[in-house]
Amino acid sequence: MPRETARRGMTGRAVVSLVVLAATVYLLLTTAPRLGLDLRGGTQIVLETKDSPTVTADAQTTDRTLEVLRRRVDALGVAEPMLARSGDNRIIVELPGVRDPREAVEVIGRTAQLSFHPVLAAGAAPGDSRVLTDESGQPITLGPAALTGEGVDEALSSIDSQGGGGWLVSVDFKGDSGRAWERLTGQAACSPPGDPARRVAIALDDKVISSPQVSPQVACGVGIVGGSTQITGQFSPAEAKDLALLINAGALPTPVEIIEQRTVGPTLGAAAIDASARAAVIGLALTALFLLAVYRLAGLIAVGALVAYAAVSYAALLAVGATLTLPGLAGFVLAIGMAVDATVLVFERAREEHSVKRGGSLPRSVSRGFSGALSAIVDSNVTTLLAAGLLFWLASGPVRGFGVTLSIGVVVALFISLVLTRLLLHLTMRGVVARKSRLSGLAHEGRVRRWVNRLDPGFLGKPRRWLVVAGAVVIAAIAGLFVAGPNLGVEFTGGRVIEYSTSAPADVERVRDAVSDAGFPRAIVQTSGEKDISVRTEPIDEDATERIRAAVARVAGDATEIRDEQIGPSLGAELRTKAVIALGLAVLAQLIYLAVRFDWRLGVATVAALGQDVLIILGIFAWLGKSMDGVFLAALLTVIGYSVNDSVVVFDRVREVRGQRRKEPFSRVVGTAVLQTLPRTINTGIGVLFVLGALLFLGDGSLADFALALLLGLVAGTVSTVATAGPVAILLDKRWPGAGRPVRKASPARQRDDNGAVV
Repeated sequence: MPRETARRGMTGRAVVSLVVLAATVYLLLTTAPRLGLDLRGGTQIVLETKDSPTVTADAQTTDRTLEVLRRRVDALGVAEPMLARSGDNRIIVELPGVRDPREAVEVIGRTAQLSFHPVLAAGAAPGDSRVLTDESGQPITLGPAALTGEGVDEALSSIDSQGGGGWLVSVDFKGDSGRAWERLTGQAACSPPGDPARRVAIALDDKVISSPQVSPQVACGVGIVGGSTQITGQFSPAEAKDLALLINAGALPTPVEIIEQRTVGPTLGAAAIDASARAAVIGLALTALFLLAVYRLAGLIAVGALVAYAAVSYAALLAVGATLTLPGLAGFVLAIGMAVDATVLVFERAREEHSVKRGGSLPRSVSRGFSGALSAIVDSNVTTLLAAGLLFWLASGPVRGFGVTLSIGVVVALFISLVLTRLLLHLTMRGVVARKSRLSGLAHEGRVRRWVNRLDPGFLGKPRRWLVVAGAVVIAAIAGLFVAGPNLGVEFTGGRVIEYSTSAPADVERVRDAVSDAGFPRAIVQTSGEKDISVRTEPIDEDATERIRAAVARVAGDATEIRDEQIGPSLGAELRTKAVIALGLAVLAQLIYLAVRFDWRLGVATVAALGQDVLIILGIFAWLGKSMDGVFLAALLTVIGYSVNDSVVVFDRVREVRGQRRKEPFSRVVGTAVLQTLPRTINTGIGVLFVLGALLFLGDGSLADFALALLLGLVAGTVSTVATAGPVAILLDKRWPGAGRPVRKASPARQRDDNGAVV
């Protein structure tokens, strides 16, 4: 029966919600967060590259070494590390929240030269052979390497289920290395069982880690086919994991020596953290009050859903072991504000159904609201999830961390809006509330919709005029990149690190204030060891260096300079290249998805608006002289997600309106869709605006710039959907008619509300 089916559906939502909330409470009570370098500090390791017989340890070699180290650190599960070249042959590595610094030092400092050798028979010792000890400590004679770690495609650790316990590492070869492995094992198979020459030795950094005999089933001259092998040796789980990590990350181009290891303090002070926390609380409180004022009882449900969203998202971050940094927390707070979007979309659709279209009972209008908003919610979140997934799989460093946070936020937002919020509305929008529907906040149009209903949907009838104005704004913004020039942060340009020894432990908060007052508000000041103070800033001259020294001495009483080095960018060329490739593929994936779900013309229009938003923000930051650092990069990625989300909501309505008004000019269809979704756009924008405004005016300096970039993106994304995406779609439809044609949907007779009634 339909009503019984609807009842079972609500029961299922209730059970799922209780399970998720119970797991959330458990994780919040039992799991401690992993804090980043800016909030808690961590371990600093200074490495020095050394010359090898074939490679000179110069700046270029050190840069290649740094990228291999970055892959190793990422594989260790350390999120948001800091790696930078210092001088020509030193690398500074800062690892937040590392539980065992000794293990990290051992893994990242190993050369990891992997090689596969034939084992020579007793008495055979040509000039290019070497005598080492095998894994059991017995001497073994190795011939020249038949292949190296360069030929390895992937290595995975797993339990050795057939070898009597322990762990092993499976190795897959690539290209010609698979055939080299066949030749090596085929040659060894020609020796009788028990002969040392039937063994194959696998060495790591001139240490034999495994030297198994080739199986008797392997034929002489044939070898092991399939392009893969297994490294056994009774490894522990940690040893197998580390070995697979080293093989996958690759060998260091040159040997490294650990010359220093110490504990460093947080890069941000307690005052900055407290100010940002207050700003977040105030912003969220204002957002909650706004929702209550606009949507009344439904607004109270939205506030409860937001609290649940914050708790579930944070618990999910704890569950996956994500490292929490202040920019990440700021983005998390912003995501809470943007999570209002799906709920507001449902509310406005319910208002539209109840007051404008059909009327009827309040529960039925709410169900229609969910049905009407479902495709927009799913499409906007799927496009964001595509981008987040590609950023996670293809990028590295902070961009990859952003992908993790974004993915979790999207999945949790879908759960909250489609499961928990729907359940709460189903339970409350009945009985007295249904009879006195004004209490709900969903039974009237709202001021914004009443104003919108008076506007003419034909305002996009001349799309070229809109594009001319948009083009002029973009040109003015781009001019800032050439006239004023981008002010790249230390992460992109490198800079200078100066370390001072003080006679007694100095108050790092007072040192930060003194350095900022001396004209360096962006300098990163942190403790280094027990008494030392480290200052990291952009490239500066000797006069500026003296001003910093004087500022430190003024507070610490005595400051002796013990180190002054130029450092390279922590966001190196390889990381930037990976980020650009990942972002490009993410945009392409979104374009393909929109082309399939909507129409290729609407996909192109969405990407055009996205590009405009990015250029405008870059240009404005250039004109204002604001620093473009890692925090700004996170803000830019957030803006891209918001821009696509806004266009998807409008174009989803375009598809619906065109299905209802097939003979109406496409420009009026787009104009109607913009106006019908405008209440959602305005109310969501105001909700997010409270959070951003609080961060902008009350937060720390770097977070203020973060909020400014997002605030500009919020305005630009909203305007570009109307002034760029809409006109581009209209012009493309004129050239290639057919944009926004509706896809076939289920018959209305088959759509039922939560009570089982046909809607």
